[in-house]
Amino acid sequence: MSSTAKICAALSAVAFIAACAPRQQEEVVYVDPAPVAAEPTYNKY
Repeated sequence: MSSTAKICAALSAVAFIAACAPRQQEEVVYVDPAPVAAEPTYNKY
């Protein structure tokens, strides 16, 4: 077996194992947006 075929077989085995591995639940975090405040107005003129 050539070295290229061995490398392809090893990568295929790793990809198969990774695809069959159980997936962990991702944690979702919701962030409330900051309240919108009106800009202060200054009567300079």
